[in-house]
Amino acid sequence: MQSNIQTLTFPVTGMSCAACAISVESIIAAQDGVDKAAVNYASQTVKIAFQPDIIQPADFQKAVQAIGYGLILDTENGKTLQEEAQRGNYQRLKTNIIWAATLTIPVVFIAMLWMALPYANYIMLALTAPVLFIFGRSFFINAWKQAAHGKANMDTLVALSTGIAFIFSVFNTLNPDFWHRPGLHPHVYFEAAAVVIVFIMLGKLLEERAKSNTSSAVKKLMGLQPNTVLLITADGEKETAIANVEVGDHILVRSGEKIPVDGVVYDGSSYVDESMISGEPVPVEKKEGSSVFAGTINQKGSLKFKAEKVGGDTLLAQIIKQVQDAQGSKAPVQKLVDKIAGIFVPVVMGIALLTLGIWLVFGGQYAFTQGLLAMVTVLVIACPCALGLATPTAIMVGMGKGAENGILIKDAEALELGHKVNAIILDKTGTITEGKPEVTDFYWSPAVTNQPESQAVFLAMEKQSEHPLATAIVGYLQKDHGKSAQISDFESITSMGVKARFATNNYHIGSHKLVYQNQLAIPAALKSRVEILLNQAKTVIYFANEKEVLAVAGITDQIKVNSAKAVTALKDNGIEVYMLTGDNSVTAATIAKQAGVEHYQADVLPAAKADFVKQLQQQGKVVAMIGDGINDSQALAQADVSIAMGKGSDIAMDVAKMTIVSSDLLQVPKALRLSKLTVQTIRQNLFWAFIYNLIGIPLAAGILYPINGFLLNPMIAGAAMALSSVSVVSNSLRLKLAKLN
Repeated sequence: MQSNIQTLTFPVTGMSCAACAISVESIIAAQDGVDKAAVNYASQTVKIAFQPDIIQPADFQKAVQAIGYGLILDTENGKTLQEEAQRGNYQRLKTNIIWAATLTIPVVFIAMLWMALPYANYIMLALTAPVLFIFGRSFFINAWKQAAHGKANMDTLVALSTGIAFIFSVFNTLNPDFWHRPGLHPHVYFEAAAVVIVFIMLGKLLEERAKSNTSSAVKKLMGLQPNTVLLITADGEKETAIANVEVGDHILVRSGEKIPVDGVVYDGSSYVDESMISGEPVPVEKKEGSSVFAGTINQKGSLKFKAEKVGGDTLLAQIIKQVQDAQGSKAPVQKLVDKIAGIFVPVVMGIALLTLGIWLVFGGQYAFTQGLLAMVTVLVIACPCALGLATPTAIMVGMGKGAENGILIKDAEALELGHKVNAIILDKTGTITEGKPEVTDFYWSPAVTNQPESQAVFLAMEKQSEHPLATAIVGYLQKDHGKSAQISDFESITSMGVKARFATNNYHIGSHKLVYQNQLAIPAALKSRVEILLNQAKTVIYFANEKEVLAVAGITDQIKVNSAKAVTALKDNGIEVYMLTGDNSVTAATIAKQAGVEHYQADVLPAAKADFVKQLQQQGKVVAMIGDGINDSQALAQADVSIAMGKGSDIAMDVAKMTIVSSDLLQVPKALRLSKLTVQTIRQNLFWAFIYNLIGIPLAAGILYPINGFLLNPMIAGAAMALSSVSVVSNSLRLKLAKLN
């Protein structure tokens, strides 16, 4: 009879690749009493279902530590401790690489230029030893732990090749006569061992820097919720921690404050910025009976509301959870180099041992010395320097090329996947459009005889208005250096507009509802203009006196200049383009038509955007999401490739893997083109890294010796290894010259 199953999630430290995640998962799953273990590489956590009467969390920690990783058992403060560990690891790596590089530079100069220097080998030995066994000791420790469990990875190959090269060089330095007797020269490879350690450490440093930023988006989302709330109790107003709020509590939110939990307004009226939910820039009017949501911002006026959803049930909490789940559920790209290393390491070791064995059997008089030399030559020429450089150099140049073109790339995953994208989802507001309401049309009635005076009244009233669109009209009227009139009796009319008095006349500004309510006439010339504006899905604001409408203003969020061109360019590349928006269907249809987008959906909430991404992924599509707002964060996290607009919210930019600094959609096809070129460069680099091995390893093993007596000089093997690295770096630098148009 099975015991009760307990399920807990623990942060994991030290994982740097998908293979690490598999190792951690398999070692925990193999423990007695563990029902199931699942490692989430993206969030660096492991979820374990276990039988607590058989095994305890401390046992998981010991098992994970045995293979070179860490497990944090403090689940309450786990994330904080994990981030501290990551920061500490990054700083240690940074310090180690600075010291290692400082010691390696003179070793390289001595090996290449000053070999005749007295005691050159001893100086290189003294400088190289700390590079390997102090600053680069983690490679040897991890390789040993992997070997103890019958596993091999990139660390194994680095430790094996540099360790053998170092030991061989030390032997030749201390006992050169061993090689002089059979007429061979005792070569040393201190510089090769040190350079490999420094380059591979550089790659790990870049990985750690990328990992240290992964949780910033969730932190900022959590920061949208205030820490305290103002409760309305029988004894008056009382400030309390948000954790103490319960369903049914009455809460007061003043002007400029964030709404703490979800609820329904029972007193007061205001405008609330809900862009984190809808993505739309225009604040929404709230009055009695209106719903309000945690994380949104109260603009002007106080609201009293009754709490309906608190804690993890609020809409904001759901957004945070879905961002975390989406980031974690996405399978990270298995690094090609890690895959290759898993096969390459045992193959090279096998070839090296086979080489020694064949020489011992068939080598003749100097079988052991020549066989040992051939074995070391095989390990030196197979050194993973070029293999380790193949991906990071191309990625670094690709990121630099992107930055030159205003495309900021956060990690390699975006570059690896971008060229495969065949479906792109665009947010409307701030992505296709400018993201701010502007007056695009303004018409005066032919009946207006004193336009400057009327404009001054219009401007004065809008300056006092709290309506979100008033700012757009004020900006438009002030363009011509318009002056305000001295108005009186200003009054805001809920849900309709405002009214005021100038001289002996009353004036109104507002919606069609205000015009209808006050039975104001609309001149025929303006009526035809209004119909056109409404057909274009523009918001119409009316300015009127006591009898008739004097002017109308058409307000809209204008489409960006290059949006239509960008959509055309994407479609020409065979990519399906979709538009999702929280705006109404009429506006969505108008913008989609202007941008050339055939597939669109309106009134879409944040969770629905993420669900739509999942639907496309389930159809086998590689999906890119492009957005600029908090409301896009779930979909950005779920997408295979996520791109944020640089003028959008910080949270969107933190979640996204790429950022378009200029917010110009025409940069997106360039970003996908850069991805294609970078992946091509990585593949070319791997070809160059291996072509030397395919040719050099058989020569190093002595395959030509029985035919013509040729035995590859270890020094030439070292030069070939260096040449392969130069080829890789040079090929990566070619990417800087590539055109993205």
